[in-house]
Order: sequence, then structure tokens, then C-alpha cells
Amino acid sequence: MNLLHIDEPLGRPAAATFWQHPLWRLGFRPFYLATALFAALAIPLWIASLHGWPGVAQASLHIGPLWHMHEMVFGMASAVIIGFLYTAGRNWTGLWTPVRAHLAALVALWAAGRIAMLCAPPVIAAAADWLFLPLAAWPLAGVLRKSGNRRNYFLVGLLALMALANGAFHAGAAGWLALDPVHAIQSAILVVALMMAAIGTRIIPMFTRNGVPGCQPVVSVRLDRASLALLALSAAAWALRAPGALFGPLAIGAGVLVLLRVLLWKPYKTLRHPLVWILHLSYAWIGAGMVLLAAASAGLLPSSAGFHALAVGAMAGLVVGMMTRTALGHTGRMLRAGRAETAMFVLIQLGAFSRVAAALWPGPGAVLLVASAACWSVAFALYVLVYLPYLAGARIDGKEG
Repeated sequence: MNLLHIDEPLGRPAAATFWQHPLWRLGFRPFYLATALFAALAIPLWIASLHGWPGVAQASLHIGPLWHMHEMVFGMASAVIIGFLYTAGRNWTGLWTPVRAHLAALVALWAAGRIAMLCAPPVIAAAADWLFLPLAAWPLAGVLRKSGNRRNYFLVGLLALMALANGAFHAGAAGWLALDPVHAIQSAILVVALMMAAIGTRIIPMFTRNGVPGCQPVVSVRLDRASLALLALSAAAWALRAPGALFGPLAIGAGVLVLLRVLLWKPYKTLRHPLVWILHLSYAWIGAGMVLLAAASAGLLPSSAGFHALAVGAMAGLVVGMMTRTALGHTGRMLRAGRAETAMFVLIQLGAFSRVAAALWPGPGAVLLVASAACWSVAFALYVLVYLPYLAGARIDGKEG
């Protein structure tokens, strides 16, 4: 089943109110735009604060390492995940996920969380930020339950785990409980990686067959299940602080199986198809990240390398790859990458390599960090510039959505 193609009924009256504006017609529109805009601004803000640039370091803002880590996961990732799941959920169930005023209210709540995390007292920031995931997951759970779509219940469960990790972060960061906020964020990254791996397992081989003429990726159900099971066990082992002797083998096994599966999907045949190769390469970063984390658990390198492989290489890569594909398809455009899309994909991958290299080689790390931030920010800013008219305008084929 195509997770991303959503046909909607024709014949509704033209937009007459603010809530009927095309931006509020389906979840991907406002959440993709918000994700890209936030991503483009947040990293330069973090770099400016890190280097003490005038006007930022002196401002009364809560910009620090914890803010940076939290916002990339619970700010950026949560928004794009909800936008994707609302869009796909409409297709899976035939029922409406939040649109119009309900959708706008959720976007406003997400934005309030970002503002609160930046400048509000801890209690207000925690409440404004934490509420988003439960309130956004609830209507998704409702349409899955009403339609009997049990196959996708696990996604609501993973959203619940993200909310739990976010609560642990706030409790630890504010000193309310003896919890490590960094560990909470790391655990959430592994939950996001598991979600990306599960969804990618379904859609990437299909997109490869449909988008690359003559390419027939090899898919093994047993291998897929084993790979996802090892990823889940690895995430649980890290979250529960299992010893490296347990986590290491699980993570190596998970990483190797992910990389093996990507090879079976024949990525070498996708080089002329950017909308496909970005998915292959980004998915491969999940495997690389797990191998790096296994090495980190043995004390061979910093865990930052593994988590940035997952967060920048896999998460940001798949985010940009899916935000372009979904936006093109669901606004009635051809699924074809132009120069702008290709530039976004290349920039994100350059940023991923630079960021992992910065973690591995402290000497040139400062330069590599700025280079990675520049690649990241330009890629997402380019998305905003190119896709704003698509996301804020009606479908060009006359359909709704």
C-alpha cells in the first residue's frame, strides 16, 4: 500500500475562511513548513550562542546544549513525524485526521512549546512543550481504533515512548527527579530511529521499484523482522542503561542488518534518481549510527558520533527526502527532483558527514561543526523558499489535500 498517496473527495466549496485556507487542509502542509523554518533558524541560533556572538549570547534565552539537543528531537522531529502520520493516517483509515481549526491549534501548541523552551520558566516550558505529543497522538489513535487499523498501533506506542522520554527530560533538567536529561534525549533519538526504520522498511523498496525503471530491490521479510527486532532491543538496552557487553553486540547486529538490507535494495541503481537515493543513503545512516554507538559502548569513540549519525544523517536526511516527496505528490506535482531538491539532499548529507567527523576528530572539530551547521541551515532554508508556495497553495490538480 502506498503510504503517501491520499485521494480525497472532490466537490467541496472553495475556501471562504482562514480555517479553510489550503495550509490547513492536511497535516503535512503546516507541519512540514514549520519543521523546515524552525530547523533553518534553530541551528544558526545555537552556533551563535556557542561562539558567543553579540546579541545572542547576551540575550535572556535558554540556549545551551540541552536546548539544542531537545529541540532537534522534540521540536523538529516531533513536528515532521506528526505531519507525516496525519497524512498517511488519512490514507490508511479513510478517516479524517485533524484539519482546519484543530490542525491549526496543534501547530500553535507546537509553536508555543518552541517559544517556551526558549524563554519561559521551566514549569511553563515543560507544560507547553510536553503537551504537544500526547494531544497530537490522541486523534491519530482515534482514527486507527475506529478503522480497526491495528497494523499501525505501534506508531502510537512509539509516540507515547517519545512523550515519556520528553517528560523524563523535563523532570531531570529542572531537578524534579534524579534523571539524566541527556540520556532521555538519546533514548528518544533511538525511538525515532526505530520509527524511521519501520516506516522505511515498508516504503523504500516500493519507492525504488516505482521510481527506478528496471530496479527490483530484494526484500526478505525474515531479515526485515530480525533487523527491526534488534533495533528495538538495542534501543531498550540503551534506555535501560544495559552494560556495553550487552548493548554492543545488539547494536552491531542491528547496524549490520540495516546496511545489508540497504545493499539488497540496490542503491547503486538509484544514482540518477535523487528522490530515491536520498532515502537509501539516509536509511543507511541508521546502520552506521548503530555501529558507531556499539564502538562508543566499548570506549573506542564518543557516543556523540553515533547519535549525530542517527540525528543528522538518518533523521534529517529522511525528513528532507520525505518532505519533498510528500509535498510534491500531495500538491499534485510530478515526483521529480529538480536542482533545488538535489541541492537540499547533497547539503544534508555533507552536513551529516561533517558533523560526525567533528565528533571523531576534535582538532578541526570547530570548523567542521560550523560547516555542518551551514549545510543544514541552507538546506532547510532552501526548502522553505521553494516549497512555501506549494504548501500554502491549493493542489494544482484540483483535488483537496
